[in-house]
Amino acid sequence: MIRSSLTKYAWLSIAAAIATIALKAGAYWLTGSVGLLSDALESVINLVAAVMALAMLTIAARPPDESHVYGHGKAEYFSSTVEGVLIFVAAGGIMYTAIERLFNPRPLEQLGLGLAVSLVASLINLTVSRVLLSAGKRHRSITLEADAHHLMTDVWTSVAVFGGVGAVWLTGWLWLDAVVAIGVAFNITWTAYQLIRRSVEGLMDASLSEAELKQIETVLDQYRQKGIQFHALLTRQGASRRFISVHVLVPGEMSVHDAHHVAEDIEADIRQAVADAFVITHLEPVDDEISQHDISIDRP
Repeated sequence: MIRSSLTKYAWLSIAAAIATIALKAGAYWLTGSVGLLSDALESVINLVAAVMALAMLTIAARPPDESHVYGHGKAEYFSSTVEGVLIFVAAGGIMYTAIERLFNPRPLEQLGLGLAVSLVASLINLTVSRVLLSAGKRHRSITLEADAHHLMTDVWTSVAVFGGVGAVWLTGWLWLDAVVAIGVAFNITWTAYQLIRRSVEGLMDASLSEAELKQIETVLDQYRQKGIQFHALLTRQGASRRFISVHVLVPGEMSVHDAHHVAEDIEADIRQAVADAFVITHLEPVDDEISQHDISIDRP
């Protein structure tokens, strides 16, 4: 799939956010529940995040140019970082409102109707989240995955709110509504931390996952059985792209022509094993001492 087509999922997320904001705001207006208000506020953050996702997916889809020869894929990390920050802001707003309501409780009204409206909004989020997560994993888009996890946080937030408002309905203890809202704030703060941590790792050129490194090693082992050796394996991830470099040590008597074909085969097999991989190999004679001097990234 052409990556520019991923923006359609961002538009889906925007539409879902607008719909849920309207529904949850209506639920708050009907009931006066601060828990439902916290739910509505998080949907506003969902909308901002979805718009940011749309912008970054559009930039990430641009082809490489003279200023960005490796492409623009890392733009996706800015989206997930901003989304994490926005979640922190929403959590602070929810916490402030909940604490104020904890000391000044207010009676809740039309709980049944308010919960029904909020339930519809949650079902929308659940459906869209599943679609985004599937697309994000399939196309290796951290932006879509972040948006999906955020929407699922919204779903679980709604579940908690339902529980709190339901408990108030059954017990008459108005303070339960505020306590649940505070719990929601802590929960989405953890989600924000996870999103930001993953984005920072990507911006810091973190190496590929253990699973992907094992896939690379499986390919290299096949060639080791043919007398080819390797060192200086370096990997990093740039959103959907994987960048891999490795030194290929061949017998000294092998011709340049044959060694080049071996390197080409290795690159092709790694690209087959690791999706969206950009692979660079460096040929060296295995019996030359100098071949052992350039293993580290900072060469003497």
